[in-house]
Amino acid sequence: MLNYLWAFMMLAGILWGAVHGTMDQVTQGALDSAREAVSLCITMLGVMALWTGILEIGQRAGLIEQIAGKMKPILKFLFPNLPEGHPAGDAIATNVIANVLGLGWAATPAGL
Repeated sequence: MLNYLWAFMMLAGILWGAVHGTMDQVTQGALDSAREAVSLCITMLGVMALWTGILEIGQRAGLIEQIAGKMKPILKFLFPNLPEGHPAGDAIATNVIANVLGLGWAATPAGL
């Protein structure tokens, strides 16, 4: 449904520009936005690689397991049907830790 909404808004903007004779501004706006999107993606890629690497180091050093152990009462309360020792517990703890540190978009370690 959201795809239809975005498609409608883009089509409406293009038609509005065509009707009012400002297609050059529509084209320039699209190119500027594309340039900014690529720049943002490259920047976010570097930051995400850094923090994902730091989370991986923390996991290999055993820090994630230690913190997950301390978070067991909270995780047990939030996820009462999660079996003891299930690998999802470490993944959930890693995600919570990353979100607490403000790294929500880098919260998916590759090793889990």
